[in-house]
Amino acid sequence: MSQLKETLERIGLALGISMLLGVLLLPDFRPAIAGLVGALLGPLPDMLPIHITLFVMAALTGLYASLIQKYTIDWELMRTFSEKMKGFQKEYREAQLAENKQRLKKLDEKRAAMMGDQGKMMKQQLKPMAYISIISLPLFFWAWAYVEANPGFAITFPFWGVKSLGEPAFLGIQYWIVWYMICSLPVSQVIRKALDIGGA
Repeated sequence: MSQLKETLERIGLALGISMLLGVLLLPDFRPAIAGLVGALLGPLPDMLPIHITLFVMAALTGLYASLIQKYTIDWELMRTFSEKMKGFQKEYREAQLAENKQRLKKLDEKRAAMMGDQGKMMKQQLKPMAYISIISLPLFFWAWAYVEANPGFAITFPFWGVKSLGEPAFLGIQYWIVWYMICSLPVSQVIRKALDIGGA
């Protein structure tokens, strides 16, 4: 069973990395994936208003990402390391305030040993990204192409007023992405709370 899980993880990672490399190296990759997703969605985007479609997309990706994080991250290990790091930082501050050079030297050695654990934590956090990209990136490619093909779509934003979804809001980020983020944050929080992700 563990061998099957390991094989599936390798396949998932390979697909995720291939998706990322395709975006970077192949100019026609994004439109091709967008077309494939459009065919899978069928008439659904034409049946729902674009802002509702993006909300559904945010909910789906939020659920998918949360499930992936729940089952690929060792949360017990993350909590243990977090508590260990907090304890170390408190001890280090106390040694600095006391100007205890001998204690600081020992703590510096301890910090060097903890760097290995920090690398494991980073690996734990980065691992789900490849899996998440398998679903998230194709949906993003489709949304990007759909908004570009329908420049008349607009949403009324609080404070900003009516904005075209393809118009850049700030730093080149288009308004459809801003709307997606507005939808995604609360939905993801609710899902994470319901699945008890990251909490003790």
